[in-house]
Amino acid sequence: MIVLGIETSCDETSAAIVRDGREVLSCVVHTQPQHRPFGGVVPEIASRCHIRLLPDIVERAVQESGLAWNQIDEIAATRGPGLASSLLVGWSFAKGLALQTGKPLRAINHMEAHLHSVFLHPDAPDPTTAYPRLGLAVSGGHTSLYRMPAPGKITLIGRTVDDAAGEALDKAAKLLGLGYPGGPIIDKLAKTKTPHQGVFPEGRIGEHTETGGLRPDLCLSFSGLKTALLRVVQANPPKSDDEIAQLVSDYQEAVVGAIVRRVEKALRNEKYLAVGGGVSLNSRLRALLAQSCAKRGVQLLLALPKHCGDNAAMIAGLAGMGSGILSPASFDLDIDPSWADFR
Repeated sequence: MIVLGIETSCDETSAAIVRDGREVLSCVVHTQPQHRPFGGVVPEIASRCHIRLLPDIVERAVQESGLAWNQIDEIAATRGPGLASSLLVGWSFAKGLALQTGKPLRAINHMEAHLHSVFLHPDAPDPTTAYPRLGLAVSGGHTSLYRMPAPGKITLIGRTVDDAAGEALDKAAKLLGLGYPGGPIIDKLAKTKTPHQGVFPEGRIGEHTETGGLRPDLCLSFSGLKTALLRVVQANPPKSDDEIAQLVSDYQEAVVGAIVRRVEKALRNEKYLAVGGGVSLNSRLRALLAQSCAKRGVQLLLALPKHCGDNAAMIAGLAGMGSGILSPASFDLDIDPSWADFR
């Protein structure tokens, strides 16, 4: 099964060709630089860039794969979740391309694809047998935990009730004038300092907080953490690069520590922990998860760095495993910016 995948859920424009769900033959990703002056993604700018870039990126992906169009079996694209205007570009393009070429069309859930990204690593186990596993999707837009007991079964068991981890890191960097995207900058600075525990709040969920029926102790909140950072900066502004590095080290520890504690609470009989999303690149998060999994005898599955952020290889890979919604049903679907049921 050879699948052409298309991903435009946020500000990455991407296309990829993947064989049998795991072998990446090509993957072209363009990250739009136009958002840096704003310190965050501007939806209108993102969608316009997708419109301009996507046709050439798809063509490049096919050329770099070394295959001809008639060797592609299927077209897959992100239907959601994501920014509505960005999703609309990729999903509409995929529909048109499928109709033009006569290829089947598959709708793919972006979050489930992040969890599959770990299996694009050549050393990863067979995804059809790597069960039961716990999934952690952690990115700029999402921080969610999933129970995955068997093939085709995935259940959301915990999530952030407000900001995602990546957003919390980006906004902290913006507050401190460090640049955008802030996550990698904070990660680099934090490595130079030993983090202090308890400087910032963990972000527990109150008993009256709406969690959509999920266990509060498996959910997260990062909005108060940003407020705490603002108050610290206002009360005692950092006077040197050294003080800024210590501050972000302590702040990052609160973010990743809260995530790891939720993972530890969620683990039951799982043999694997699959971690995907852009924030899974964070070195401190990786180190703490590795320690936790080693203590519990759980195999930690991490994606290659190039597959941690939004990319079309994970879309094509998941489609190659048979997930998603296949045509003719897919042709009747609109985008779903909040798509959470995976099917």
